[in-house]
Amino acid sequence: MIAVRDLPHVLALINAATIVVLLRAYSRIRARDRDGHRRAMTVAIGLGVAFLAVYLTYHASSGLAKFGGHGAIRPVYFTLLAVHVLMAAVVAVLVPVTFYNALRQRFATHKRLARFALPLWLFVSASGLVVYLMAVHLYPAGAS
Repeated sequence: MIAVRDLPHVLALINAATIVVLLRAYSRIRARDRDGHRRAMTVAIGLGVAFLAVYLTYHASSGLAKFGGHGAIRPVYFTLLAVHVLMAAVVAVLVPVTFYNALRQRFATHKRLARFALPLWLFVSASGLVVYLMAVHLYPAGAS
């Protein structure tokens, strides 16, 4: 069984996997492989649901993560974190709407929304990895 203290590592793994799967989905649709795109996006949606479940479990059990960095790195970290959180809120609405339009075969609307959803989702996943690296590995709380 995975301990609550290990969940940030699980979240980072999910973020990394999400980046890989989203890039695969994009390559499949560019190659006009709709079935491959649909399969990859189904995995991406599953990863998103898993991320949300783990994220809520972790923060319900542990509260907010602490950042141990001092000096000039603090505003860099907290600016990145703020932008990450804001964009994650946008993605949390935009992705389901984009997915819903695909399920309803409203492909013109799906494509128009996906042009925003993909880069934002990639940014949120990548910035989540950077926040994780900074808070957990580079500047952990309590390590001075």
